[in-house]
Amino acid sequence: STGSTKVDAVLQNVAAKTPEKLSGVQLYSRFALAGAVCCSVTHGGLTPVDVVKTRIQLDPVTYNKGLIGGFRQVVAKEGAGALLTGFGPTAAGYFLQGAFKFGGYELFKQQSINLLGYETASNNRTAVYLASSALAEFFADIALCPLEATRIRLVSEPTYASGLVGGFSKMLKNEGIGAFYAGFGPILFKQVPYTMSKFVVYEKVSETIYQTVDKSTASNGLQTVINLGSGLIAGFAAAAVSQPADTMLSKINKTKGLPGEGTTSRLIKIARELGIRGSYTGIGARLFMVGTLTAGQFAIYGDLKKALGK
Repeated sequence: STGSTKVDAVLQNVAAKTPEKLSGVQLYSRFALAGAVCCSVTHGGLTPVDVVKTRIQLDPVTYNKGLIGGFRQVVAKEGAGALLTGFGPTAAGYFLQGAFKFGGYELFKQQSINLLGYETASNNRTAVYLASSALAEFFADIALCPLEATRIRLVSEPTYASGLVGGFSKMLKNEGIGAFYAGFGPILFKQVPYTMSKFVVYEKVSETIYQTVDKSTASNGLQTVINLGSGLIAGFAAAAVSQPADTMLSKINKTKGLPGEGTTSRLIKIARELGIRGSYTGIGARLFMVGTLTAGQFAIYGDLKKALGK
């Protein structure tokens, strides 16, 4: 109390109108929700591109006419509906992965600031971006791996099951829970460098732009455009870095291993068969896909954070 009834009333009124600063679970659950939605929407929406990209990786002899030609081949052989194969596990898997990835990235960044101090963290922000994104992606991949394995099986074997629940149940029953994590090594090898590149390049590009543009006065529309542009460049970089592991992931999840064949031996065999050139099969389709979805993710994520009050 200030001792003045009128002043106290004014202060109480101002406090009531001042938005509460979010922290803890309230704050990071909003980051997680925004990340879940942006990843699920973008990956789900690009399911047709992912179907064609996966077919090119798994059967480059048949699907050898590029992205547009691949679309035509799939539609001609199996109908337009085949382009949505794996939509269920894609949308569900990346909803979970996006929550862990974006929510975890924001959490680990803040923990780095708390641990190092703001000035030290700022002076070493590239290292903070790298470490935070790598940790976030590790936990995100634990959630994603079973659904990604199901998606690849459905895409590579169109008659395997009718959808997410059927494919997931069939794999679990016939091959055990280990089948879902046969590709955990490749998915880490793919997703961790992918996410590190994605966040670092995005942060660096947007930092460079905001050295010219005043963020505090930039309109919401301009900020969305900046997020789109920064995300597009980040997506191209991330796709190039992670392409070999993406191809290996598609190969190892196409079929189950031979009796007594371990995951490591299968990966070594696949890597030898592919070679450097083979590991970049389908890079054109993936550059288009990853560039588009990453641009969309950062644009949607930025807009959702603002809409959710952060």
